[in-house]
Amino acid sequence: MGISEILGLLGGLALFLHGMQMMSSGLEAAAGARMKSILERLTANRFLGVLVGAAITAVIQSSSATTVMVVGFVNAGMMTLGQAVWIIMGANIGTTVTGLLIALDVGELAPMFAFVGVVLMVFVKEPKLQHIGQILAGLGVLFIGMGMMSSSMSPLRDSEPFIRIMSTFSNPLLGILAGAAFTAVIQSSSASVGILQALASSGVISYASSVFVLFGQNIGTCITAVLAAIGTNRNAKRATLIHLMFNLIGTAIFTTLFVLFPIAAVVEGTLVLPGEVGRTLSHLIPTDPMAQIAMTHTVFNITTTLVLLPLGNYLAKLAIRILPDQAVETEDQESMTLAYLTPIQAGGKEGGLGVSAIVIDQLRNELNRMLSMARDNVADSFRAVLARDQEQLVQVEQREEYIDFLNREISRYVSHLISIETNEQGSAVVSSFFTISGNIERIGDHADNLAGYTRMLVGKNISFSETAQSEISAMRDISLEAISALLHYQAGQPQWLSEVAQMEQKIDDMTDSFRRGQLQRMKEGTCNQEACILYSELLTDFERIGDHVLNIAEELTKAQTGL
Repeated sequence: MGISEILGLLGGLALFLHGMQMMSSGLEAAAGARMKSILERLTANRFLGVLVGAAITAVIQSSSATTVMVVGFVNAGMMTLGQAVWIIMGANIGTTVTGLLIALDVGELAPMFAFVGVVLMVFVKEPKLQHIGQILAGLGVLFIGMGMMSSSMSPLRDSEPFIRIMSTFSNPLLGILAGAAFTAVIQSSSASVGILQALASSGVISYASSVFVLFGQNIGTCITAVLAAIGTNRNAKRATLIHLMFNLIGTAIFTTLFVLFPIAAVVEGTLVLPGEVGRTLSHLIPTDPMAQIAMTHTVFNITTTLVLLPLGNYLAKLAIRILPDQAVETEDQESMTLAYLTPIQAGGKEGGLGVSAIVIDQLRNELNRMLSMARDNVADSFRAVLARDQEQLVQVEQREEYIDFLNREISRYVSHLISIETNEQGSAVVSSFFTISGNIERIGDHADNLAGYTRMLVGKNISFSETAQSEISAMRDISLEAISALLHYQAGQPQWLSEVAQMEQKIDDMTDSFRRGQLQRMKEGTCNQEACILYSELLTDFERIGDHVLNIAEELTKAQTGL
C-alpha cells in the first residue's frame, strides 16, 4: 500500500466523517426544536416510544445523538426512565439506516446530491432551503468519501501482513474489542459500520471476522452517551446504563449464536443448507459484502429489541439496582453546585445534535432556582432593614455568593452553547436566558445593597420614621409580588407581560411618590440627614429591582416566542 493509497484512505475518511457532520448540523438547524417537541409528547406506550426513537435516529443517522438527547431530557425531569428505555431501543434500530443506504450503492448519485446541496447553500437565500442543501451536500460528501476509502483499500487484499491482522478478528473477543475501541474513538457507530463495509467491499476482511467487529461497534457507540451522563442526575446515568446493557445483551446473544452455529458460512455461501430452507435462504441472503454487513447490523438491533421489549421495565429496575438512589444532602451540607446543568469542562466538546433542545428546560430550571434565591434575599434584606437585624446579613451574603456562582456557570454554559449551536431558534432562546441570568444577578446585588444598609443603621444608631418604615414595607410587598410573578410564569398567558409591566410602573410611581414625601419631610426638618441619605439609596435599589424584573419578563416572553 503506497503513499497515494494512504492519502486516499485518510481523505476518504475525512470526507465521510465531514459528510455525516454536515448532515447532522443541517438537520439540527432545520428541525432541532421539533425533535424536542416530539420527545416531550411521548406517552409511556412502549411501541410508540420504539417507533419514535427509530424514526428520529433514522433521520439524524446517529443513535448516539438520540441517546444523548434522551439522557438530557431524563436529567431535566422531562422524561421518565421508563420512557427512555423504549426510545433507546428504537434508536438502536434507526441507526442501521446508514449501513442500508451504503449497501444500496447509491454512490453513483453522490456527486449529484453534493452539487444540488451546494447550489442550495450558496445561491438560495431562504434559510430552510439552505439547511436542506446542507443535508444533501453532506449526504453526497459522505458517499464520495466512502468511494474513496473503498478504492484506496483495494490493494490491501493482496497485503499478507494486513490480511493476518484482519484474520485475528475471527477471534470473537478480539473482534468485539477492536470494534468497540474504534467506535469509541470516533464516537459514531454509523461511521464505523460504514468503514467496516468499505473494508469488506475491498475484500480486506471476511464476513466471518467482520461480524464480531460489528457487534463490538454496537457497544462502542455507548461511549458518547456515557460522556454526556457525566455530572447528570441518577436517572440520566441509569438511561445511559440501559443503553449499554441493551448492546451488551445483544452482543452476548449474537456472539453465542455465531460461535455455536455456522451462521457466517451460510451467509458467505460456503455452506448451503439442504432442502427448502436452504433454497429460501440462498435467495434472501445478499451476496454483496456491504449488504451482508448491513443486513446483520439490522437483524442484530431488531432482534435484540424484540427480545428485550417485554423486559424493558426490568431493565429499568436493574439499572436502579445497579445505581441506587444516594442519600440526599442537607442544606448545611450543600456546596455550590449546578442542580440541573452539567458543568462545562475546560476544552470540553458539548456540541451535537439537539444541544439547545436538551438544555432549554435545564437552563429554565436552573434560572428559576437562581431567581428563588434572589427573591429570598430581597425578602430577608427588607426584613433586616425594618428590624435593624444584623443576624440576617450572613445568610444574605452567603446566598448572594451562590447567586454569583450560578450566574458565572450559567453564563459560561450559554456562551459555550451559542458558539456551537446551529439551530437559530434554539440559539435565540439560549441567548435570552443569558440576559435573564445577568438581570437576576443584578437583583441579587441590589438585595445585598439593601441588607448592607442594616449595618449603617445599627452602627450609627439611625432609625427610620414610622412613615418611612410603612413605605419600606410597601416596597417589600410589591418587589416580592413582582419577582413571584416571574417564578409563576407559564407559556400561553398573553396578558402576563402586561401585568408585570404594570407592576414595574407601580414601582416607578411609588419611587417618585416616596421621593417627594422624603423631600417634604426634609423641608419640615422631620428627617434625619443620614437617614435621608440611606433612604434615598434604598429607593434607588428598589426602583432598579423593578427595572430588572421587567427585563426578565420581556426576555421570558421573547424566549417563549422563539420556541
